[in-house]
Amino acid sequence: MQLPPGKKVYFLSDFHLGAPDHERSLERERLIVRFLDEAKRDAAVIFIVGDVFDFWYEYKYVVPKGYVRLLGKWAEITDSGIPIHFFVGNHDMWMKNYFEKELNTPVYYEAKEFTFNDRLFHVAHGDGLGPGDHGYKALKKLFRNPVAQWGFGILPPLIGMGLADYFSRKSRGGDHSEETFHGADNEWLITYSREVLQQKKVDYFVYGHRHLPIDFRLNEESRYINLGDWVIYFTYAVFDGTELELKSYTGMDEKIVRG
Repeated sequence: MQLPPGKKVYFLSDFHLGAPDHERSLERERLIVRFLDEAKRDAAVIFIVGDVFDFWYEYKYVVPKGYVRLLGKWAEITDSGIPIHFFVGNHDMWMKNYFEKELNTPVYYEAKEFTFNDRLFHVAHGDGLGPGDHGYKALKKLFRNPVAQWGFGILPPLIGMGLADYFSRKSRGGDHSEETFHGADNEWLITYSREVLQQKKVDYFVYGHRHLPIDFRLNEESRYINLGDWVIYFTYAVFDGTELELKSYTGMDEKIVRG
């Protein structure tokens, strides 16, 4: 895609709406809606790269309560002709067709590549990529299994959503290691990106999941971008047709790891 003059591509991820409680989630949701309202003025396309919700499961006739401000703004943007692409995260992997039917939004479960102004973008949520984390990778296969999803789906929503909320909160625990850069050789997504670069040239690797906003140069031509989150950093990336820049919407740019 060749961007029209003055148009941009936006990337953001990891809202974790619903956590840690309704009041703070609603405050973040309003901020995200305000950002999207501003972005739509010059957006050619918007990428939302996973973990929009702290938990999401689509029953056949039921979707989780809440998030009407975000979903309404999302529908308004796509109805206006601006495409939004959604990548499933590890907290909202149990998507079916609600977003595709109601929000006219394609949903991706794996990494996908896009070209804008002859720049190749490799986009994924990031969970389960790279070496290590074998326990989660096994769990992810289970969660993606259609039989397991069906089994969860036959539980009454009150029980199913209650269990999901408990385990979703427990998975975060009190661990804030996501806020520390472990060095290029110990960052799994950097390792994964370098492996991809052995096969092809990619200009930008764009991920969520990690929560820490990172802009790291892999070589003279390629950069690794982690989008951070909208829980602590409120960060996003924007491509103006020439350069991709990682920014904080709330002025926390000094927290972005650059290397």
